[in-house]
Amino acid sequence: MTNNQEITIPIIEAYVGEYASGKSENAVNRAINLRKQGLPVTLVDLDTVEPVYTIRPIKRELENMGIDVVAWETRDTVGLGEAGNVIKGSMRWVLKRKGNIIMDIGYGVHGARIFNLVEGAFENPYLKIIAVTNMSRPFTSSVDNILEYASSLGRIDAMLNNTHMAEETTVDIVERGARGVTEAAKRLGLPVVATSAVKEIAEQIGKLDCMGNPVWQLERIMPRAFW
Repeated sequence: MTNNQEITIPIIEAYVGEYASGKSENAVNRAINLRKQGLPVTLVDLDTVEPVYTIRPIKRELENMGIDVVAWETRDTVGLGEAGNVIKGSMRWVLKRKGNIIMDIGYGVHGARIFNLVEGAFENPYLKIIAVTNMSRPFTSSVDNILEYASSLGRIDAMLNNTHMAEETTVDIVERGARGVTEAAKRLGLPVVATSAVKEIAEQIGKLDCMGNPVWQLERIMPRAFW
C-alpha cells in the first residue's frame, strides 16, 4: 500500500431496541442513505423475535436501489414456523463481507442474543451496536427506564433518539426524547449518534436537535413491510 492510498473504514452498524422503537425504520433508512451517497451497502434482516414487520416484503424494492439485501423472502419461509425465525447461512457469515453493513436486530434482550450466532460479531473492530430509543414507549419512557432497559441489552455502543407518536408526533415530543436520551447516554458514557424524525418534523427542528445531536430525516418505509 502506498502513502497515497487511503484506508477505507467500513460502516458496520446494528440497530437494536424495544418493540416499536423504530429500529427497522432507522436501519432501512440508513442503508438507503448510504447507497444514495454512492457507497456499497449490505442490509441484513436479523429480526427473528417477532418478525411481522420485516425487510422481507420490500427486499426486491431495496435490491432495485442497489442495496445488497440478506434476508428471507416471505415465500421462502413457509414451513419454518409461524414467524420463520431461523437464520440463513449467509446471515451467520455476513461480517465476512467487504464494505458497509447495516443490521436490523430483533427487539429486546432476545433480539440481542442473535449476535451469538453471527460469526465474529464481538471481535469485529468496526461494529457499532446502536440502541434506538423511543421515549413514548413504556419501557423507555423515562431516563431511569432507559438505563434499566439498556442494561438488559448487553453491549451497546451508542444511542439514537427516535421518540415519536406516529401521526401525532410533534417537535416537542421529539425534543423531549432528545433531552431524555442524551441524559441517559451521558450516564452510560455513550454518544448519541442522532435524533431521527420524519421529514416534516426534522425540517422544523433543523440540522441539530435541542441537545446538539445531528438530525436524520426518515422516510416511512416499514408500514408497507407488514406481512
